[in-house]
Formats: sequence, structure tokens, C-alpha cells
Amino acid sequence: MISTDKQFDEFISEHRWAVLTTNGKRGPSSSVVAYARAIDELVISTPGPAFKARSIEAQPMVNLCIISNQEPFNFVAVQGEAYVLRDNIEEDTIRVFENITGSGYERPENLPEWLEAQDRVIIRIKPTHVHGVIR
Repeated sequence: MISTDKQFDEFISEHRWAVLTTNGKRGPSSSVVAYARAIDELVISTPGPAFKARSIEAQPMVNLCIISNQEPFNFVAVQGEAYVLRDNIEEDTIRVFENITGSGYERPENLPEWLEAQDRVIIRIKPTHVHGVIR
């Protein structure tokens, strides 16, 4: 489980879009990301040179605010320690693509080639605190 609150845990499993906030030299920076659940961690696929990956390597504490796609705009925020994986990332990348099925993003046919060409990495988040508002 990611959250001991069953309602929050279900919300995390049922959604696919979030705002990831990392901490850089100039302060916090946020970006919209697709994520997936990997049992008790969350995974995000992103280009390796992206600011979010670089900033996590310098400062691993992050906030992932998972949002609903319609009003009343419920959310669950997951704070935790993140780390960047550069090798053996196919399984986590597949998780992300499966979680965004139907959103217009399709898994590449030759995933290993795509990962290398895109210089992709996986960000994994180990939750330390979960809170939110579900109406």
C-alpha cells in the first residue's frame, strides 16, 4: 500500500496524471507527468536530461500531486524520496504506458530502441507521507 487510507490508496490506483514538484537550486519546480503504481512505489518515465531527473539526483525529496480529471478536482499528494533509474527500466516504462492507455499515447513497438533514442529514465518515488482531499 502507498497510503494507509483506503480511499487515498484507491484514488492513486485509479488515476494517471499528476504534478511532480522537485527542488532545484532556484527553488521548487513543477511539471505535469503520467505515472503508474509499482506496488508500494510510484514510477514516472521522463527524458534523462530533463530538469526533474537532474534535480532529483541533487535533492531527492519530491511531491507528486495526483489529480482527478474533472470537478470537484479531488487530489492526493504523495511526498517521498525519489531516485532515478537508468538501467533495466522497460518494466516500469510499460507500467506507465499501460496506465495511460486510451489517452493518445501509445507504447512504442520497439521499446528498448525507443528508450535509448529518447534517453529515457525512470523516476521511482518511495512515499513517506500521503494526504489529500476527496469529496
